[in-house]
Amino acid sequence: MSEFPHGLHSFIEHAGWSGATIAPLPGDASFRRYFRLHRNGETAMLMHAPPPEEDPRPFLFVARWLDEHGMRAPRIMAERAEEGWVLTEDFGDRRMREWLDDYPEQERAVYGGAVDALVELHRKPPGDFEPYDMAVYQREAGLFTEWFCPAAGLSVDEAGYSAAWQAVLEPLLARQRAGVTVLRDYHAENIMLPPDDTQGLIDFQDALVGHRAYDLVSLLQDARREVSVELERAMLDRYQEAAGADAEFEADYARLGAQRNAKIVGIFTRLARRDGKSRYLELIPRVWNAMERDLRHPALAPVTRWFDANIPQALRDRNGETAA
Repeated sequence: MSEFPHGLHSFIEHAGWSGATIAPLPGDASFRRYFRLHRNGETAMLMHAPPPEEDPRPFLFVARWLDEHGMRAPRIMAERAEEGWVLTEDFGDRRMREWLDDYPEQERAVYGGAVDALVELHRKPPGDFEPYDMAVYQREAGLFTEWFCPAAGLSVDEAGYSAAWQAVLEPLLARQRAGVTVLRDYHAENIMLPPDDTQGLIDFQDALVGHRAYDLVSLLQDARREVSVELERAMLDRYQEAAGADAEFEADYARLGAQRNAKIVGIFTRLARRDGKSRYLELIPRVWNAMERDLRHPALAPVTRWFDANIPQALRDRNGETAA
């Protein structure tokens, strides 16, 4: 593969950044590639989200909505969406994950800021995004039986799995109306800490209108960073106190925690088996452990019974660790 995708130099010239030095950055689990441009003491972030695998238009739409509503999305400097090119403001290198690795004593304050940003987002009217409805919840939860169960050599009751999730999530759907903007991947690797002490948001292109507990679960049951049960409890209390959560909020938090974690186990297995990215397998035990905690909530009883009947206890005791 060429170091630089075709069309890069043409685009940065169009964007007014010709002559900039170009530094490739590590990618994520997608086809997107990122580069940092340096010129005359200034920097910018270049994203290439090439069609047909990627489409940067949802990112642009959500970024502009967040900016218009006072949230800290990167400012769009130039774009050629049809070719997959987007040039944005550079938030710098202070990503929440690495920052807390270096300054663990700031953990509670940084997580508090992330929770407060969610409170602020949830006070705004929801964006003009698609709904997080039962079909989406079921499709995501179904990744567990589609990918993890075959990888673990399990033949399971898929119809019963779907029926269990239907029973668990139906009460939640009524409470999530009219909904809030849900960024869907709100965690320590997608939160930036720019030098101006604001909180920068990235990787929000899949935003939907859904339940306000979802992004809180994403933050506090993070697949990629260990969050202690004590910190999770403190931040959950902080959100509920600031947002005025109702009596069912914690039950819905557990519902969405189990749903999201089942989805992630499926996605990580798919990344390993289909895409050859075996490093994601080592993250499954953390996700599974959080899922098991969620399944202990009485609101998850139908799904918990399905797990008891279909997933061997020995595998559960290993937190899903398998040769997937």
